[in-house]
Amino acid sequence: MNKVLAAKPRDAQARFLKGIILTEQGNTKEAIEIFTRLTQDYPDLPEPYNNLAVIYAGQGQYERARAALEQSIRTHPSYAIAYENLGDVYAKLASQAYDKALQLDSSNTGAQNKLSLVREIGRGPSAAVAAAPKDPAKPPVVLAQKAPEKPPVVAEKEKPAPPKEPAKEPAKEAAKEPAAPANASADVLKAVNAWAQAWSKKDADGYLSHYAKDFKTPGGEARAEWEKQRRARISGAKQIAVEVSSPKVTMNGANQATVTFRQNYRSDTFKANSQKTLVLVRDGGRWLIQEEKSR
Repeated sequence: MNKVLAAKPRDAQARFLKGIILTEQGNTKEAIEIFTRLTQDYPDLPEPYNNLAVIYAGQGQYERARAALEQSIRTHPSYAIAYENLGDVYAKLASQAYDKALQLDSSNTGAQNKLSLVREIGRGPSAAVAAAPKDPAKPPVVLAQKAPEKPPVVAEKEKPAPPKEPAKEPAKEAAKEPAAPANASADVLKAVNAWAQAWSKKDADGYLSHYAKDFKTPGGEARAEWEKQRRARISGAKQIAVEVSSPKVTMNGANQATVTFRQNYRSDTFKANSQKTLVLVRDGGRWLIQEEKSR
């Protein structure tokens, strides 16, 4: 990540991902600096405000968290995570107010009931983990990574003119790409579920074994650096749960498939619900991840 930033110091996505890594490592001071600078450089991006709010809430600074979330919503009125987090922060502020009321009047049963209710529904804010913003310096700003261009459609060859000489034996048609086996979709889905299970078990070796040798790292960093970052994030969390919901498998031939699904990610410090797309290739009898995109 540092190599990417050295080459592109204003790269919004790389800076954002570095802020997330620092947050997970407990380096909140530097993470706050990174997210704050992002709000200054790119004030129209909602994610940095949201993740600032997550850090502030974790420090008990709920008023600052509220202000950051309200700014996030102003920049992106349809940003659902910010609305959910704002509700959680309001619940924390309400809890503090009811607790103060009970300190002044311990017999206030109304405040007691409301405090119990607020504590029951209150949760910690969630950070935008899976949906890092694209570089806003390239208009228009798109939060999801751009899908790879489809290969150009090859036009059918023109039919040859009727032969003037005696017709020769027609050339054999080019061999068509073999169709995917009937159970290929099930095998692809099985591989995706195994990848999610290894991640949930914090099995870093098993998780990384699901990526192909030519995997395209999200930030363009070297594969070794990306793996180091992934191991640090997995080992840094006390617990992880990854769920694959509503998967859709599209076979692009016998040896390539695209899977889209909702990814529900939860750890002891973060949660995110994002749209995920995996491009998998078959290599040595296994389906491996070649490309990974989130939005």
